[in-house]
Amino acid sequence: MYNTLLFLHSLLRWIILLLALIAVWRSGSGMSGGKLFTAADKKTGLFLMIAAHISLLIGLYQWVTGPLGLKNIQNMGFGAVMKDPVFRFYGVEHLTGMIIAIILITVGRGVSKKNIPDALKHKKTFWFFLIALIIILASVPWPFRAGIGRPLLPHM
Repeated sequence: MYNTLLFLHSLLRWIILLLALIAVWRSGSGMSGGKLFTAADKKTGLFLMIAAHISLLIGLYQWVTGPLGLKNIQNMGFGAVMKDPVFRFYGVEHLTGMIIAIILITVGRGVSKKNIPDALKHKKTFWFFLIALIIILASVPWPFRAGIGRPLLPHM
């Protein structure tokens, strides 16, 4: 079960990254081109938020039940986890970064529903989604990251 959820969590990463790139591009082009905030803009943000929340639920389950999250903190102690870069990444940094990014995505999605001018919607969603994307990119255990790297799609 853990490996299946890890695969699904990793697969959702690609969906989230793709949707975040599309959302940032749509908001950026809408902001610079003075375009209307369309239903497609709203749907992109909605699908991004849904994928991010599903990934969060899977990730929280893995953090609580898996070997690198809560169990590791309980077994080793928080101080020991914080001294080890691998355990710190999976026990604290990945979780914290992703929660912050998902909060930004959710707030960005909320902005798109407000009754404000379209130019302001594009500007606000652009910045919320862009900052979330940067945090996600920094919080992913990419294969090139020494010690913490994981395959692009684990268990394939």
